[in-house]
Amino acid sequence: MSVQENTNQTDILEKMKTESNHFKVLIIGSGPAGLTAALYNARANLNPVVFEGMQPGGQLTITTDIENYPGFEEGIHGPKLMDIMRRQAAKFGAKFFFKEVTSVDLSKRPFVVHSYEETYTSDSIIIATGASAKLLDLESMRKFMGYGVSACATCDGFFFKNQKVLVVGGGDTAMEEATYLTKHASEVIVIHRRNEFRASKIMFDRAKQNSKIKFMTNSVIKEVLGKEEDGRKYVTGALLQNTADGSTTEIKADGIFIAIGHKPNTDLFKGILDMDEVGYLLVKPGTTRTNIEGVFAAGDVADKSYRQAITAAGSGCMAAIDAERWLTEQGID
Repeated sequence: MSVQENTNQTDILEKMKTESNHFKVLIIGSGPAGLTAALYNARANLNPVVFEGMQPGGQLTITTDIENYPGFEEGIHGPKLMDIMRRQAAKFGAKFFFKEVTSVDLSKRPFVVHSYEETYTSDSIIIATGASAKLLDLESMRKFMGYGVSACATCDGFFFKNQKVLVVGGGDTAMEEATYLTKHASEVIVIHRRNEFRASKIMFDRAKQNSKIKFMTNSVIKEVLGKEEDGRKYVTGALLQNTADGSTTEIKADGIFIAIGHKPNTDLFKGILDMDEVGYLLVKPGTTRTNIEGVFAAGDVADKSYRQAITAAGSGCMAAIDAERWLTEQGID
């Protein structure tokens, strides 16, 4: 790049800082982490903007009843909780863009964020893009997601007290989910497409020794079975296919838990931010700071252990405070 080109780019960036597409805090993601960060930064008069993405509210918008989020003793629907959090942040001045971030340039400050043909700049960025549960590519599974199909035992296991549930998977996640579900369900059947399990020996042995857990190997779910009555949807079982001979069989169940792993939504930041082998963003211990000064990560995008709405919200608070303190250190009020 020539000196003239570099000067022109600098002039453009400086001009953008004085216009409406420059922000002190730009938050990517609108789940519990992103909305909590927006609330805290808005109350600090930082006028944050939230890029909501193509699924405003994140994973909780496809969750029905939430009973483990503090403050709602009767429980609350996921979309309702997200709406309340969004309106609370907006009340204090947070702005929301129904836009998807398509690329970022974090090599210089202010940072540059692109949403297709539109360009924005920001002094700091909070990444709260979350992680998506890996699901089976079945229309019937999408139909009953949140109505008997779940990807989180600790979130939804309580709803299956004394009922029969299936767990799909063969790794540590599946063994952990199955073991947890025995606290509520009367019977747990682990469905795995192979005859051998990828789970560690200690996790597999723990599940195998649990009298409530049974295993069906060389099997895959071909279709989720369920009913719709009086405007209510619920799972009744699954159609299984044997991977060895192709035969099919129906199995009754009240719930189906998919436990084949999660994928953090970090493709946008590959080669830019430090992440582990799976793709979770790495932060400095005890903070939400990434390897780039002024860029912070909150929620499931950096959390492969808990993945709960309340922990995401907590880390969103941390990211907002980290960003506020960092901006103060830079002399940006």
